[in-house]
Formats: sequence, structure tokens, C-alpha cells
Amino acid sequence: MAFTISFPMFRFLLTPSASSISTSTAIRVPHLHAPTLSTRPTLLSSNSMSQPLADSQTIANQTQSPSENAEVVLQYVVLRRDLIDTWPLGSVVTQGCHASVSAVWANKDDPLTIDYCSPEKIDSMHKVTLEVKGEAQIKNLSEKLTSGGIIHKMWIEQPENIPTCLATKPYPKSVVSSYFKKLKLCK
Repeated sequence: MAFTISFPMFRFLLTPSASSISTSTAIRVPHLHAPTLSTRPTLLSSNSMSQPLADSQTIANQTQSPSENAEVVLQYVVLRRDLIDTWPLGSVVTQGCHASVSAVWANKDDPLTIDYCSPEKIDSMHKVTLEVKGEAQIKNLSEKLTSGGIIHKMWIEQPENIPTCLATKPYPKSVVSSYFKKLKLCK
């Protein structure tokens, strides 16, 4: 007797194991299925470590599917220079990693994010790491991104409640580069 269990990313065919008693089962994975692509981008939840985002209609208008877009897709990460100068470098890098992973995970069903993280492209991701002077500038940038409908994650270190950095979800460069053109590369 065999039956199928479907999960969002995988379909398992369960059959009795030939090498054991009939009460045990073996899992065979005959096919891996790509996750269902949602046309509705995921919004970051509004909690103490997230910033409110634009409405889904604005975001949907700016999000293109990978097949329609031959342009490079990238993720922007913005760090605070004042923290780079006063915190251990590893701590600041860790903050950027938190924001980057959080922005990708919160938008894991977005077609551009799926393409950006696809097995064919996982080893050639494009990121641009920039810097702002301090807390006021990172908050202002987050507000501009939010008002422009650009999905991003501003990482707020807890329990200190310090906004340390932000990262966008993956976007075509032409959609987001204008928001970052006045910022310096982080060096």
C-alpha cells in the first residue's frame, strides 16, 4: 500500500519498507516540486524588530517575475558608520547578516527572492553593502524606502532597541538603486 503526503516544497511517497516489518515505512522522494509561487509579496510583520511597509498593491506593481526581468537582481545592505567605528567589526557584520537573512526569509514566496536563492544562482548572489552616518540617517532611509513601497528589514538590536542596519529584499537594480545613489560603499 502506498500513499502520498504533500508539503509546500516536497511530495513524499510513503510505501512499506521492503527490508523491515510491514509496520514501518520508508520515505521515497520521487520528485521535488518547486514551491508554489505567490503573486502576493510577503510583508514583514510589524513587531519590535520590523518597520511598517507599503501596501501590497504598490509592492506588486514594482515586483517583476524573474522571467520578465533579465536585469541583475540584488540586495542592498546598509550599515551604520558610527557603529562600525565603535563596535567590534564582527558584531556589525552580524547585524547586517541578520537583516539580510530576515528580509529574504520574510519574502521567501516572492518570485524575485525565489530566483535570487535558486540553486542555479545561490553561488552568484549580488549584494551591495553601503553605509550611513548614524541612527537618524538609517531611520530616514527606512522611511523613504517604506514610502516608496520598497520592502526591507530594519534590524533593531534587542533588548537595547538600537536600529543597527537594514536590508532590502532582492530587487532588480533599476527598481531600487535611486534610493541608494547618495550613499557611500561601506569600506
